[in-house]
Amino acid sequence: MTNTITMRDAFFDALYELAKRDRNIVVVSADMGAPSLDQFRRDLASQFVNVGIAEASMVTVAAGLALNGKRVFTYAIMPFATARCYELIKVDFSLMNLPVTTVGIGAGFSYEDSGPTHHSTEDITIMRALPNMIIFSPSDYVMAAKLAEVVCQIPGPTYIRLDRQMLPRLYDPKQSLTFSEGLASLKTGKDVCIIATGNMVHNALAIADKLAESSIEAGVIDLYRLKPVNEELLLDLIASSPKLVTLEEHLLIGGLGSAVAEMLVDHGQTIPLKRFGIPDKYVYAYGGREHIQRICGIDVETVTKAIREWW
Repeated sequence: MTNTITMRDAFFDALYELAKRDRNIVVVSADMGAPSLDQFRRDLASQFVNVGIAEASMVTVAAGLALNGKRVFTYAIMPFATARCYELIKVDFSLMNLPVTTVGIGAGFSYEDSGPTHHSTEDITIMRALPNMIIFSPSDYVMAAKLAEVVCQIPGPTYIRLDRQMLPRLYDPKQSLTFSEGLASLKTGKDVCIIATGNMVHNALAIADKLAESSIEAGVIDLYRLKPVNEELLLDLIASSPKLVTLEEHLLIGGLGSAVAEMLVDHGQTIPLKRFGIPDKYVYAYGGREHIQRICGIDVETVTKAIREWW
């Protein structure tokens, strides 16, 4: 189902409503603009700080505010919000367990025409390695909006990876969804289960439809909280599945597929697992996101064909 709002605007619109009621909520931006942030500048000027193109300073300012009782949100393009500031995030947010949410825009190949400097394909790996860090990877704007409220209730550091593009809606905004379980079963299937996150949940659903044409029933799980994984629920959902597939627009090393594989090993599960993600390389390619996905072998047609052959 189509929609007319991005994850970013849905998230910051929801956060704005929360900030009007809670003056301890503060947004610190590294010179990033957005229509949804204009209302912070206009109406809540004392709760909005623009540090300029200085992401390291953004982290330091956020930590200082958090140490003085504020609930802080930092915001920048994803590689600059995470990798550029990584040591500072480790020391200032993770080590001190501060209530700061790192909000990154541009998951995966969202900045499709900006090259590997702007691709965010290793952020899950590096952020998963930080103790105390909780990671969310929403798949539509409904979830992104709700996560603004969710993270405000978490006393430690969190990370939200937002897709830049306008993705179809998967969840009903009229339902009272809490997104507290960390994952959701969107489709059931007896032959194979596809576990995906973020924008790739949409690819997973399209793949399931194509597999049905070959009489292969595929289930789809949206794993939107990547750390900590709700292992008890995930193991229960996949218990009867003969094969598993993970699908991510992220490096295979340390990403979603790694998290699922680690869980299976730790719990002594021997379910066959096939991981689809980006190989160990930088992608110097242009021509649109679908084209880049095809080069990496994570597009709908390539994954569908590979699952059919595996099956």
